Amino acid sequence: MTANESVLTRRAGPVLFVALNRPEARNAVDRPTAQALAEAFRAFDADEALRVAILHGIGGHFCAGADLKAVASGDPARGNRLDPEGDGPMGVSRMALSKPVIAAVSGYCVAGGLELALWCDLRVIDETAQFGVFCRRFGVPLIDGGTVRLPRAIGMSRALDMILTGRAVGAQEALAFGLANRLADSGSLLQAAEKLALEIAGFPQLCLRNDRRSAYAQWGLGEDAALRREFELGLQTLRSGETVQGATRFTGGAGRHGHFET
Repeated sequence: MTANESVLTRRAGPVLFVALNRPEARNAVDRPTAQALAEAFRAFDADEALRVAILHGIGGHFCAGADLKAVASGDPARGNRLDPEGDGPMGVSRMALSKPVIAAVSGYCVAGGLELALWCDLRVIDETAQFGVFCRRFGVPLIDGGTVRLPRAIGMSRALDMILTGRAVGAQEALAFGLANRLADSGSLLQAAEKLALEIAGFPQLCLRNDRRSAYAQWGLGEDAALRREFELGLQTLRSGETVQGATRFTGGAGRHGHFET
């Protein structure tokens, strides 16, 4: 558990659960919460025993964004950090981790909360999930990656529909958009997220992380440079011996016909 009780952590084998714990504020993030969130994920990335993290909210909501009451208070100890260098206002939005993070989304996932979910690699949701740029109505800008990651995730046309109107997007539409990757049954959100996390954690990790790294790096590169970077990272994986180990398992009959035993 982190020192700041607004962010709770729990280990389950190779999976780390990171929970926003401000249910009275629909898990809105103030400065101390943002700092605690960043600390939790730095510790996750540095811990060799952990392979995947799950970010979720306590009390039925993922996150309602930045805590506007803290912002309006004028108290620098409560208001979100505003600096072009270092951590973003929501804490983690500028961090580039070496391992995947899954957002487990129920209830409101709006404004800065939407930006947190987009920072994650994958999003598992339940039927209560509601996404939206609700900050549109208050003149609060997207400054934690929303205008960058939302178009990349769902395309410019759909992203602008959300950004310009601030309308709510429910679970089924989010799934159709590709904003959500999995839809869990009611009451089984965290179990579904953990099942996915364990599947990912069971794969050869250097190969998985290098392929993930290449996929993110290509956004800032031309095609030729992106292909070179993919090859460099792939060669690193091949030279590690991980591929030979996998090929040996395949020769022995493992993983054939679409069966992913790890």
